[in-house]
Amino acid sequence: MKHYNIPIFISHFGCPHTCVFCNQVKINGRETDVTCSDIKEIIEEHLEILPKNSVKEVAFFGGTFTGIDKRIQEGYLATVKPYIDAGLVDGIRLSTRPDYINEKILDLLLKYGVTTIELGVQSLDDEVLSRSERGYKSNIVEAASTLIKSYGFKLGIQVMPGLPGSTNKTDYKTAERVVEIKPDMVRIYPTLVINNTKLEKMYYDKEYSPMELEEAVMRVLPIMVLFELNDINIIRVGLQPSDDLCEEGVIKAGPFHPAFKETIETEIYGRFLRSLNLETLDIVTHEKNISKIVGMNKKNKLFFGKKMTIKGDNSLSLEKVVVNRIEYTRKEILNKILESGIL
Repeated sequence: MKHYNIPIFISHFGCPHTCVFCNQVKINGRETDVTCSDIKEIIEEHLEILPKNSVKEVAFFGGTFTGIDKRIQEGYLATVKPYIDAGLVDGIRLSTRPDYINEKILDLLLKYGVTTIELGVQSLDDEVLSRSERGYKSNIVEAASTLIKSYGFKLGIQVMPGLPGSTNKTDYKTAERVVEIKPDMVRIYPTLVINNTKLEKMYYDKEYSPMELEEAVMRVLPIMVLFELNDINIIRVGLQPSDDLCEEGVIKAGPFHPAFKETIETEIYGRFLRSLNLETLDIVTHEKNISKIVGMNKKNKLFFGKKMTIKGDNSLSLEKVVVNRIEYTRKEILNKILESGIL
């Protein structure tokens, strides 16, 4: 059954920290910019257009939800709860910091029907966390994750490769530790230099060097492969190109691409096909996979030239690709590039 979020953006309110990469601050001392009436209106508008036969979660994005004043939190949650009780909404998801999780907080969230908690983890390397001014150490992440899972919530983890002090090794080690935590889902956001942040100053003072796009693709690719092979759902790779983000002057530097995940898919299929070391590549796949195999800007098609032919067959699963009459599953494709040493 298809899943839909009913998004409610609460800006950055509730967060007590200003991490080096973040430019969101409290405005005029206000605790939040969303009213309970706003929430009802947003839910009603979405319920009118979303399919009846679907899973729907009200999703509080943008802030440290559990850092907001408890009365406001409870007001928000109480506004959504009647829709859950009526079977119109299936639950609530929210994002927060690992150091704003405890039993008292989780008791409140459970009471009002919260189903999914996403933690802005960013890194599990203590030096990287310190240089990013996150305000906690990696053991806090692990403790919060364990507690969330013990309550039966679905757990999401967000990571940010390319933070100050990070390397290929530290970012991959973070991914390995995320696998040990066993979240239900992950988001991967390569670090960007945004205006009005400490990271921007560090960049101009030559204290921080952001990843170039190709470097970011090469760093994130093995992380994606690791998560997929461990059956962790990757729900986002790269920041969504929102209107605010795309305004001139907002992104100062870093590996922003409006289709970042697709650039990685291009590399995955290109490396897989090269690992086969075949004279000809007669490929059959579901039509939705064709663009990934051909590659961004036809990169793979141009590389293989006339050696590659590809046609669509929608009787095939999206998880399967046939090359010269041999069928490969997605996991076999990922394992193949691991075994070939191309990564």
